[in-house]
Amino acid sequence: MKKILVIEDDEVLCSELRIMLNNSGYDADSAGEENEIKQKLFSDGYDLVLLDINLPGTNGEELLKEFRKRSETPVIMLTSRTTEIDELISMSCGADDFITKPYNPTILLLRISAVLKRASKTNLVQKYHDAELSSVRGTLTRGSCEQSLTKNEMIIFQLLLERQGEIVTRDAIMTALWDNDEFVNDNALSVNISRLRGKLSELGYEDAIVTRKKLGYVLK
Repeated sequence: MKKILVIEDDEVLCSELRIMLNNSGYDADSAGEENEIKQKLFSDGYDLVLLDINLPGTNGEELLKEFRKRSETPVIMLTSRTTEIDELISMSCGADDFITKPYNPTILLLRISAVLKRASKTNLVQKYHDAELSSVRGTLTRGSCEQSLTKNEMIIFQLLLERQGEIVTRDAIMTALWDNDEFVNDNALSVNISRLRGKLSELGYEDAIVTRKKLGYVLK
């Protein structure tokens, strides 16, 4: 069960949100008093945070900036402000979504579901032998050694990793890059594969990507 923290100083609204979330299959907790907001927010025990902008003794946007230095937990901003500049400021501070009050409960639940689905993909840490691949940080780590991967390298490596030991065609890789709004030509793909090989080699995985001429690539 996904755990959601509601940070809202309006007791009535906060209670309504908790009831709605609990009835929808979530485990809802809340914080509204100034002395408990940071304590619960930084406890790192939640899957998503609903954060009001106007809070006692602080500002939701400033609080979000501080939170983003410590955590990648998804945050949806709740606010009575309706201007585009407020939405832009919230998103630039690290919000994953933004919804104005009074909100439609069904729409809010759909937004929550969508953000949680995105988070489940981006927060995935995958294993490659004794190394860890972090989509959030864009890194491949083995012990104390770490290699940063570009967006293209990450897409390619994840595809090869999902089908480890199988031949992945160049066309399949090009399609994966295209589906992620990345366009590369055949030569650029070769360059990306070469750089990825080099980074794997730096971590001690020599010849990790094998070329099958006229077929594609295999990750060992």
